[in-house]
Amino acid sequence: MISWKNHFLYQVDYQHWANDKLFESCDKLSDEARKRDAGLFFKSIHGTANHLLVVNLLWLGRLQGEPKDYRLNQQIFEDWRELKTALKQTVRQTQHWLQAQPPEYFEGELAYRTVAGLEQRDWIHDVLTHFVTHYAHHRGQISGIATQLGAPAPEMDFIYYRRDMQDSVAKAGIAANG
Repeated sequence: MISWKNHFLYQVDYQHWANDKLFESCDKLSDEARKRDAGLFFKSIHGTANHLLVVNLLWLGRLQGEPKDYRLNQQIFEDWRELKTALKQTVRQTQHWLQAQPPEYFEGELAYRTVAGLEQRDWIHDVLTHFVTHYAHHRGQISGIATQLGAPAPEMDFIYYRRDMQDSVAKAGIAANG
């Protein structure tokens, strides 16, 4: 049986991998296309990717006991490359921080304030489940718009991540033994 800790370490690593697949696809679009209002809740591909960064920073701050003050629609980066880099770094930072937590941390509760200022208490494993499904939700929106605009449709399903990781491990084993 896999522990909550290992489950979420896999899940956050998957977020990093899937974001890379999505960014690779979105890189085929012009900056104007990525910033065009496409009717998404956060307007554009760029706006939605910025939202992912904001939410990652908010949840990481809450988990660390250092709440951040961001608006959900706050545009942190106007430059696509800077946004991608910041999002990649923040996901890895989240993964490293979770790695440093003891297994029992994942069985605990988190008390925090919502962006609306309301006091909230949730199980950490529920917060982390929300965190990873929230990424998938918005990546799906971005992918749908990106493919409508002519970008290639990325294969970001979890099973492809697992297969990619298994292939990488097999190749590393061959290289080490060969």
